[in-house]
Amino acid sequence: MSTQSPRSPQAGKSAAPKAMPGQPNGKGSWQRGRWMLLLLAIICAAPIAVSYFMYYVIKPSGSSTSYGTLVEPQRPIPDSLVVTGEDGKPVKLATLRGHWLLISVDSSACDKACVTKLYFMRQIRAAQGPERERVVEVWLRTDAGKVADVIQTAYPGTEMLIADPAQVSAWLPADQGTQITDHIYMVDPNGNLMMRFPKDPNPSKIKVDVTKLLKWSSIG
Repeated sequence: MSTQSPRSPQAGKSAAPKAMPGQPNGKGSWQRGRWMLLLLAIICAAPIAVSYFMYYVIKPSGSSTSYGTLVEPQRPIPDSLVVTGEDGKPVKLATLRGHWLLISVDSSACDKACVTKLYFMRQIRAAQGPERERVVEVWLRTDAGKVADVIQTAYPGTEMLIADPAQVSAWLPADQGTQITDHIYMVDPNGNLMMRFPKDPNPSKIKVDVTKLLKWSSIG
């Protein structure tokens, strides 16, 4: 009498390998994995994409929420624009990339309108709270004259840089009927001039624009 058990129809065939714990099981799992990686990449890139879409694609018109005028096409800081700091050493203005720049242009004598712009820039930056470190105030001086001690004392955080007025004028656009000394400008952390604020501006409205830019952008 045989003691052998009847053989299964599958006897003799190799058993299918079992999937290791955590290993994708089947074609569908690999596809889901690829979609997850793509989704993570989109999520990481979204803050920068949204900020540039909001400020470079959606053009302000009619009921625009932007107070400043978008500068188009973009005007990067000229690589040839060399400025001189308080230490007397020449340096390219482009070295300030990596921050949002609020820029004002005036002579070193700095009249009442000049001081007003410096005050506005200081207050706008201060109003950004914890985000203020992302913003740098820049005063491009069109001559090498002495800056009054009272101004240096009042605005120690402002970069007071001597620049060639011809180069600055070629880079910064002005509204019709105005000149570059009438405006405050904004440069993004990539070094692109992106916004010009009007003559005799409302600082509260500039503050709103700057706050939105910092909120929507993860750069700088």
